[in-house]
Amino acid sequence: MSFSPSNAVRAARDDTLSVDALTRAIRIGEPGSFAALGPAFLTRLPATPVPDPYLVAISREMAQSLGFDAELAALDESAAFAAYFAGNPTRDWPADALPYAAVYSGHQFGVWAGQLGDGRALTLGESTHGGARVEIQLKGAGRTPYSRMGDGRAVLRSSIREFLCSEAMHHLGIPTTRALAIVGSDLPVRRESIETAAIVTRVAPSFVRFGHFEHFYSNDRIDDLRALADHVIDRFYPQCREADDPYLALLDECVRNTADLMAEWQGVGFCHGVMNTDNMSILGLTIDYGPFGFIDGFNAHHVCNHSDTQGRYSYSRQPQVAYWNLFCLAQALVPLFGDNLPEEGRSERVVKEAQKVMEHYKARFSPALEAKMRAKLGLDIAREEDVALANSLFEVMHANRADFTLTFRHLAKISRADASRDAPVRDLFLDRAAFDGWVAQYRARLAHETRDDAARAEAMNRVNPKYVLRNHLAEQAIRQASEKDFSQVARLLDVLRHPYDEQPHYEAYAGLPPDWAGDLEVSCSS
Repeated sequence: MSFSPSNAVRAARDDTLSVDALTRAIRIGEPGSFAALGPAFLTRLPATPVPDPYLVAISREMAQSLGFDAELAALDESAAFAAYFAGNPTRDWPADALPYAAVYSGHQFGVWAGQLGDGRALTLGESTHGGARVEIQLKGAGRTPYSRMGDGRAVLRSSIREFLCSEAMHHLGIPTTRALAIVGSDLPVRRESIETAAIVTRVAPSFVRFGHFEHFYSNDRIDDLRALADHVIDRFYPQCREADDPYLALLDECVRNTADLMAEWQGVGFCHGVMNTDNMSILGLTIDYGPFGFIDGFNAHHVCNHSDTQGRYSYSRQPQVAYWNLFCLAQALVPLFGDNLPEEGRSERVVKEAQKVMEHYKARFSPALEAKMRAKLGLDIAREEDVALANSLFEVMHANRADFTLTFRHLAKISRADASRDAPVRDLFLDRAAFDGWVAQYRARLAHETRDDAARAEAMNRVNPKYVLRNHLAEQAIRQASEKDFSQVARLLDVLRHPYDEQPHYEAYAGLPPDWAGDLEVSCSS
């Protein structure tokens, strides 16, 4: 079904009841919430309204997980729902429900950028359902004190990409923020050209970033730094309280979660595009979808962000950049380390302890990626040669620009004894001899496995997705949406909810990208 301003207006209900229901479901300033930290951490202000908002897309699964009752969930075509999630309540924001923008700082492209903050995001509040407590945030809701001369808006193009990819990543099993809805408006917004405005509602347990800690450290506000760390520990990492140094234990949790996230990204060929410290989640979530991309033809040095002229955030560099970002976080936390140590010699000791914790990143990332690659290759028994086997596959893929997703998906079709079944994957390689050389090594390795071909293929298809959000698929949905036809967005969402399944009716979404897809570019404005 497609939505437009006209059918939204026709479906409008009692706006007062709708806003009351939403306000009851989403509350701000609850005890233990980020908002409860106070004005040093955020600025409360209303969103900037947009004219004639209309619903572009909704994730009903996300709505259900938020516990919206049947009446509220049915409002997806109503003017009230669209208005609320555009930041346009039909009456004044209640004083105790005013949204907020958070302040933070960060390193951008490796350079200290100073104060940043939510330049176009406003957190509406929190929702608790089924024991899960999450923050609900509008991205593109207008200027804030941290907009840095920006307009505070997001456009339909970028909002569709974030909505679809955050939900796609969730169903791939990769830690991520989620998305509830996109609301559009015909309000013009200037980027490289004139586009239309949109607001995406995103959901996460927390939107705290490395940059939040850098902000208070850089301004020598140690009490606020401690309050922030205590909030994160008490809310998300309570086990850290049992450690000798809770703040050092917090860093350790972040190191391990970030290492795991990088292994997940590398395993599906995902490139974030803007791995600045202000875009790194303290919970190890994928956050801030901008110029991201899933690799089509594999290039180890692929750069998905047209603005990244130095290739800092290329696919191959992502794990090392995450490690560098963690050092920035560690530096920001140093003033909190060693509370239980005598002052004499404290500085030297806490630095050494922090360095030991940082080494956990390498100890965590490499085994995590190795385990993921064994699973992707269908190897159930670990052997020393497995790393070399995976690396040699990547080298052949890189030389041939073989499609990342299809190569791993089609590997499940290979038989230990029947080379005639190699064709689907072999045809992805221009240098067939190079592939044949690698597959001979692979077959020799499979001889040490106990599972038969069918069991191995089934296991491989549970970890190698058939469907990912390729750039050309997002672009097709965006082009239709620009004409007020949102059916492709809904269809893609449905496909991406089942990335590992065979979906014969959606087979076209699993094919190689068309030639024109090679000309697509995404940048920081995306």
